[in-house]
Amino acid sequence: MKIEIFKTKEELGQAAARDGARLINEAIAQRNEANIIVATGASQFEMLASLIKENIDWEKVSAFHLDEYIGLSMTHPASFRKYLKERFVSKVPLKAFFYIDGEGDVNAECARLNSTIVQYPIDVAFVGIGENAHLAFNDPPADFKIEEPYIPVDLDEDCRNQQFGEGWFNSLEEVPGKAISMTVQQILKSRYIICSVPDERKARAVKNVIEGEVSPDVPASILQTHSNTTIYLDAASGSKLKQAAE
Repeated sequence: MKIEIFKTKEELGQAAARDGARLINEAIAQRNEANIIVATGASQFEMLASLIKENIDWEKVSAFHLDEYIGLSMTHPASFRKYLKERFVSKVPLKAFFYIDGEGDVNAECARLNSTIVQYPIDVAFVGIGENAHLAFNDPPADFKIEEPYIPVDLDEDCRNQQFGEGWFNSLEEVPGKAISMTVQQILKSRYIICSVPDERKARAVKNVIEGEVSPDVPASILQTHSNTTIYLDAASGSKLKQAAE
């Protein structure tokens, strides 16, 4: 696991996008196609804004959606499908994008996604880390062993508070309690992981993820075991790290 710290979240986003684009282009050069995972949330704003400007043959890229609320309409401001359509999918001519639909039969949707993603070995996963150190919507204690690519999950109070605090919902009560999430094992199958984590509110989670032990109670700490992971921080999110204090 490699750590890079930048002064601002804009610099963080540009660097993560630049490195991700290089890895996507390497995959296209090798196989004439690339498969990626795309995350959502406030942590991905700057990275996605930069990624869509990179010189990539997007018509050779297939992308998967990391997680989505159960029971939330695509028209809701907090919908991750809406987020990705507006900020990414509508901006680049992808070969394919596989959305998660949390409005219908959840088990059938997981089965559909699971039978699909096994056909697309992931080259680059763009992810973030939650305030509770979740990875995707795998809240603590996360299941590190389950092999299915997508599963329904319960969202803990800290996770729901983060979504409310970021302004996606008008009240905590509006935040759904369940979601469909890519599993930890599926994320780890990615050849490369680009993890963008700006903002001071993530600083404690970042410290625990990077300097603590690998534990289901700190889900994203599992990234320590993935040799091709780079975590991109800004000065605020990296402020509690030992190297920041030196």
